[in-house]
Amino acid sequence: MKRLQRRVRVEHGATAVEYALMVTMIAVVVAGSVRLFGAQVATLFGPVMAGF
Repeated sequence: MKRLQRRVRVEHGATAVEYALMVTMIAVVVAGSVRLFGAQVATLFGPVMAGF
């Protein structure tokens, strides 16, 4: 029974690491997209913001 509990604990730790990696990858993609398309989006919505 103790072996099973240890194994569950180890898998839980690996799952947390996997989630952290996924969140990091998503953050990198979002940051890259903002950097790449930020100026174009600002230009696109500039007239809309001028109306307010």
